[in-house]
Amino acid sequence: MPCLVALPPMARPGWRRPSTSVTRRGRTLAALPCGCRCGRRHLIGAFSAAALLPLLAPSSPAAPPIDPEVMLERVHPSRPDWYEEFYATAMDQGMKSYEAEIAGYKAKLFSQLSAEGKNILELGVGTGPNFKYYASGNGVNVIGVDPNKHMEDYARTAAVSAGLPSSSFTFKRGVAEALPAEDNSMDAVIGTLVLCSVNNIDMALREIYRVLKPGGLYLFVEHVAAPDGSLLRFVQSAFDPLQQFVADGCHLTRKAGENIRDVGFSSLSLDSVRLSNAYIISPHVYGVACK
Repeated sequence: MPCLVALPPMARPGWRRPSTSVTRRGRTLAALPCGCRCGRRHLIGAFSAAALLPLLAPSSPAAPPIDPEVMLERVHPSRPDWYEEFYATAMDQGMKSYEAEIAGYKAKLFSQLSAEGKNILELGVGTGPNFKYYASGNGVNVIGVDPNKHMEDYARTAAVSAGLPSSSFTFKRGVAEALPAEDNSMDAVIGTLVLCSVNNIDMALREIYRVLKPGGLYLFVEHVAAPDGSLLRFVQSAFDPLQQFVADGCHLTRKAGENIRDVGFSSLSLDSVRLSNAYIISPHVYGVACK
């Protein structure tokens, strides 16, 4: 699928140059040259094992590097049922003012996604606040991934409200470090307020890259660390351990934009914004990366 984002011409193959950015009224736009960090798993001992090929079933190149259920229990073991239900309810009721302020930026972001007939994976689907921006197109199929099983009822209700048929939505318990999807199978991956709480941010981004089709899009909105040396950064650093404890592993000082730049996407558009009603998490980045 061709990229849907207007970007500058790419450099010739094999040539690398530093990332460039332009600041424009509090907004940063970044463009990346093409990089080859595809993250595909190599076949080990192909020649020495040739004689054993008729006897051994080869590992599937479509499988994630670690079984999704194993990874789920490793990085996000099941919490007490009452806690996960409480957290799902708190997310459904407590994020309304945030969603109201971020709505304009999300509308701009999702306008770059032509969702009709597409296979889409939403990582950290939660209660489904993003469905209204993209899920009403004909033939859209969505896999919603979240470690909290109590998010499913909220997400299904939001999907129906957005016009997504129940048969076109699949909820899967899982984590970003081992996505329950095959290589090159998704036209788009969506993640909003996800990278702050994953266990391994680089592994999560490699998984996003793995499941995207060539030309597929990764749409993201993430809160990030305030600039080094600022008062807000000092406050974030002080409250970061508490935030991780009370907000299910959420980190206040991650620099998600930099991590996304390092993945090796063929192109990246990246904007920054500060929200007025979310002081400690007010610095945000949002954008689209193309595989």
